[in-house]
Amino acid sequence: MHQPSRLQQDLADRIVQLVNEDKLPVGSLLNENRLARRLAVSRTPVRGALRHLEDQGIVARRPNRGVELIAKPPAAPAPLSSDDHEEWLVRIARDQRNGDLPEEISEIEVMRRYGLNRPTVQRVLSRLAELEMVERKSGYGWRFLTGLRDAAIRNESYRFRILLEPMGILEPSFRIEGAWIEAMRRRHEETLERPWQETSSVTFFEMNAAFHEGLAEASGNRFIHAAIRHQNQLRRFSQYDWKFGFERVVVNCHEHMEILDYLAKDEREIASILLRRHLERASQIRASQEPVID
Repeated sequence: MHQPSRLQQDLADRIVQLVNEDKLPVGSLLNENRLARRLAVSRTPVRGALRHLEDQGIVARRPNRGVELIAKPPAAPAPLSSDDHEEWLVRIARDQRNGDLPEEISEIEVMRRYGLNRPTVQRVLSRLAELEMVERKSGYGWRFLTGLRDAAIRNESYRFRILLEPMGILEPSFRIEGAWIEAMRRRHEETLERPWQETSSVTFFEMNAAFHEGLAEASGNRFIHAAIRHQNQLRRFSQYDWKFGFERVVVNCHEHMEILDYLAKDEREIASILLRRHLERASQIRASQEPVID
């Protein structure tokens, strides 16, 4: 049986909530892409969440058809609290960014360095792999996927995104669902309402990553989408260790929500201009060459 992560369990509960809210009958097909957009996450954790629901006998994969709802799910439980291990994601991200961790590392080395037991290390590494920050080596151990350590490279990354992301909104194939806009707006509002602590940087970055990746996917251009996914992967380690306080979080969320407001009105030209200004401001804040979530 598939052992779900905390994120996958959370998403499974949210999928059940959507099924109940939409009053979907048994026999309905659940589309991974559509669920990912509504939940404002990538398809990988959604796929894991659906596997968890399959183990529970709620859905089943049908060849050439997709995922079918085969049983009426119970009401979703209350959302899970933030991952207990996010403090270790921040710690590992900080150490990796500072060059204190080698490119390749074993579970035993992580256990010794941080004083953790093996199950905890395995869960933390699995979460990092789920976020595409590490990958398991073919033989033994784990390999970190290199992020943006050098200031010049980070600046090039911003310039690349400034050139690409605003234009994606203007693509003739750009299509965005109102449900995704509302789901993303709720995530921003929840971020503003939730008390800020050090480990909040993980959830904050993932929300930001989902925002930018969602807009890239809405462009309808697979190359734009792939490029922004890659940028998010590179930025994770450098931006989990947040140093700019809640004030910048507030500014970031309001800028994102203003872009969402114009997209909801299909005023894409204005949304594109706002996205460009948003990225430019984020890049300029880098006076101290510290990472900024954008």
